[in-house]
Amino acid sequence: MKIGVGSTNEVKLNAVRDTLLLYPDIFPEPEIVSVDVEVEEFGHPKNIEQTTKGAVDRAKESYVGNNYGFGLESGLVEMPYSKTGFLEIQICAIYDGHDMYIGSAPGFEWPPAVAKLIASGKADGSKAFKDAGLTDQDRLGSVKGGIIGVLTKGRLTREDQAKHSIIMALIQIENPEMY
Repeated sequence: MKIGVGSTNEVKLNAVRDTLLLYPDIFPEPEIVSVDVEVEEFGHPKNIEQTTKGAVDRAKESYVGNNYGFGLESGLVEMPYSKTGFLEIQICAIYDGHDMYIGSAPGFEWPPAVAKLIASGKADGSKAFKDAGLTDQDRLGSVKGGIIGVLTKGRLTREDQAKHSIIMALIQIENPEMY
């Protein structure tokens, strides 16, 4: 079974691969196919609509020629009572050619200096983290643990966060009789 993933990021590809191994009845012998989708530089989504649309677009683009298309997108969502006004969440969209299945991962709050740079459109998460002086790395989203790994001191990784969103999206596929 061919599974398209709308990304070349190894963290996302590994998260899909590892998660699908938990579902051998639905995804027997999954072959993960990386699909390079066009994304805007510093186009970090700044609301739930943009974040979800990013995941959906990735899922649809990666479906072509595959049995399923998976899209994973992280972005800001407004969050009342938080210090910055935002949480960063990850959305997973799965497309089977007919239906779209959506799930989300737990959210976290960026350090205020980072959130301000992202919300202003001047940087994505990695660039904002570097510009705020919190790392010397250029692409934290592609390294082991990711930014969430840095913030949680390794207790939760970007791959873990992606897996959570994938599992949430798979609920409807695993339980079609309820939906």
